[in-house]
Amino acid sequence: MELSKFTVEQLDYRYTDEWNDFVEKSKNATFLHNAGYMHYHSDRFNDCSLILKEDDKIVALLPGNIDENSVFYSHQGLTYGGLLIKNETKLTEVLEYFEILNRYLYNKKNVSKIIYKPIPYIYSEIPSQEDEYALFRLGAKKIACGASSTIILNKKIKMSSSRKKSIKKSQRYSFQILTDFNYNDFWDILKDNLGNRYDTHPVHTLDEITMLKNRFPNQIKLFSIYLDDKCVAGALLYFVGKVVHVQYIASNDIGKQTSALDYLFNYLIQDDIFSNMEYFDFGTSVEQNGYKLNEGLIFQKEGFGARTVLYNQYEYYIHEVLR
Repeated sequence: MELSKFTVEQLDYRYTDEWNDFVEKSKNATFLHNAGYMHYHSDRFNDCSLILKEDDKIVALLPGNIDENSVFYSHQGLTYGGLLIKNETKLTEVLEYFEILNRYLYNKKNVSKIIYKPIPYIYSEIPSQEDEYALFRLGAKKIACGASSTIILNKKIKMSSSRKKSIKKSQRYSFQILTDFNYNDFWDILKDNLGNRYDTHPVHTLDEITMLKNRFPNQIKLFSIYLDDKCVAGALLYFVGKVVHVQYIASNDIGKQTSALDYLFNYLIQDDIFSNMEYFDFGTSVEQNGYKLNEGLIFQKEGFGARTVLYNQYEYYIHEVLR
């Protein structure tokens, strides 16, 4: 391998356009990897997103940040990070890219350990698990396993009898489904849900999600359920390539009593309004890095015919893999 033809640069404002152009053309990148999305929370992370060039042309990107313990994450602020590559990139090249990036992080950034979140296969336009083979070769250890629930929209599995019963119940009410109507109404319900049930809060503030919606109007949409002119439930969806991903779900007491979310998801999944998409992904139903399964939550998702797709995390120590 001729290392001299490769250079590694860190993403900053000078390279934003180049970065975003590559993301647009990459076979496995999504709009979450666009600098305009990644950097909405730049104040929370010490960003160290990397640009790998060969003969001064970008061949790969690695979104990431470094914490106070000199651990590199790909990326803590994203659901998945991963090495972003071109359609024509081959497996042996990805193995080279990992060696170059490992050396850079070890020698230039004093990184001791890498925690890596590959992009789940459903988000890639074409097969793109070269990085997971590289991780295997590096002896990376799987440290987290998120079980998400996903439907193939043109191969739906029949819904369970309990979901059908809840949907039938919900159809007694005069619900309205509104799109992008009022984020404030939904966010109030979402904050109450997370605060009361889990003593936590949404990853995004209302101001942040509003800003991201303005930046990515076609990729972020809110579907809310109103009853008697009041919001009772909703789902914030991300449109990521060929995947409809449920980013947030929330329902107030009235919404729960009336099975409003069953009404909404029956509409979203069964009415073929996403006929140009391939997957409907409910998101994960786990805690504690996957060791605790929320059986009630996954029971509801699987009731709609969703089955498991994994969101994995790996770790390895750089000094153990450098040759």
